Amino acid sequence: MKKRRLLPRPSLGTLLWVAVLGFVGYRIWPQLSAAVGVGEAGETAPAFELTTFSGEPVSLDALRGQVVLVNFWATWCPPCRVEMPGFQRVYESRRERGFTIVGISTDRGSTRQVIDFLEERGITYPNAPATAQVVRDYGHVRVLPTSFLIDRQGRIRHIIRGFFAEPALAQAVDRLLAEPFADDGAVGPAPGEEVE
Repeated sequence: MKKRRLLPRPSLGTLLWVAVLGFVGYRIWPQLSAAVGVGEAGETAPAFELTTFSGEPVSLDALRGQVVLVNFWATWCPPCRVEMPGFQRVYESRRERGFTIVGISTDRGSTRQVIDFLEERGITYPNAPATAQVVRDYGHVRVLPTSFLIDRQGRIRHIIRGFFAEPALAQAVDRLLAEPFADDGAVGPAPGEEVE
């Protein structure tokens, strides 16, 4: 059995700075998002083509027809670390029904470090390094984690800046999976519209 290597624990001072920076980012996000034109829920999600850490291509176009969670994260981000096991459980329990996750790592360090981080935690959903283009297209993501839940038609239905709890993700995914998918480009229910 492979021994798991534990990453060094951040100091209390580091955690305090992360909390302060996260709070400041959260408080000024509305002004930042207005300045850079972040898409709102209901708009078509920006297309992307990335290469995962395992060398596989992943694109939003290829995932059309699935419910997709696009999650911007980093290994040094405490709330990212906390939410990932819950993401993994939701992914495992719903991928056969048409749900997937694309993790986009904003780490600037070694690729090997990110791969080791994912392997040590048993994260199997696709993850890719961020490109400047995808960060720009998704509103110059400045708060981590930031997640975009995209419906089968390719529309952003929820934008979550900060921790995304497993029960909330599971419930939102189940609602979107229950919606009909029109492969001919027709649009399904509008955001917030009830599905009968």
